[in-house]
Amino acid sequence: MMIRIASLAAAALLAAPSAFAATTYKTDQGHTEVRFSWSHAGVSMQSGEFTDAQGTLVLDPENPEASTLNVTIKADSVATGFGPLDDHLSSADFLEVATYPEITFVSTGIEKTGDKSAKVTGDLTIHGTTQSVVLDTTMTHLGPHPLGGAIEYYQGDWAAFEATTTIDHQAFGVGGFSTGPITIHIVSELKAE
Repeated sequence: MMIRIASLAAAALLAAPSAFAATTYKTDQGHTEVRFSWSHAGVSMQSGEFTDAQGTLVLDPENPEASTLNVTIKADSVATGFGPLDDHLSSADFLEVATYPEITFVSTGIEKTGDKSAKVTGDLTIHGTTQSVVLDTTMTHLGPHPLGGAIEYYQGDWAAFEATTTIDHQAFGVGGFSTGPITIHIVSELKAE
C-alpha cells in the first residue's frame, strides 16, 4: 500500500508543472543597450540610445513560449551625443518626458522560430500610447557567465539576447512630421536572481 501511494505521489509530481522550471533574470545596466536609428531626410542615418533600461525576463528553457519579458526605460535618458538634439527629443515636440517619463514593453506572446531565436510580441508604450510590436530576438547566451571564474559579480547564471524591431514614431504621437521608420536594436545581458 505504501509503495502504491509513493508511486502515485511520484506520478502526480512528474505530471504537475514544475514550480522551479522558470528562472527570473534582471538586466545588467552596464551591458544593456537600447539603440534607435532613423534617416535624416534621406541624407544620413542617425542614431541615439536610451541609457537607463531595466528589465525582467522570466525564462523557462523547457517551454520558452511561456516566458515573459517586462522592460521599463527612462525616457529622459535619451542620448544622441549632441545635447541640443537630446533636449529637443525630450521636449513636447517629441517624447515630452516631463509628462511621459517612462517607455515600457510588456510581452504578450512568444513564438519560437529556431533553436536560439523567437518572435516576442508585446505592448510597447511610448508617449502614453500603446501599440503591439514584434521583437525579432536571438538568445546569445544562457548559463554561467564566462567571466564568473575571474570576477565575483559574474558568478551564477546569465542570459543574453539581441532584438530588433521597427516602429512608426507618429503612431505613438511622437513628432509633428514623419522621419520614416525608426529601427530599434536592443542588446542585453541579464543575471539570474
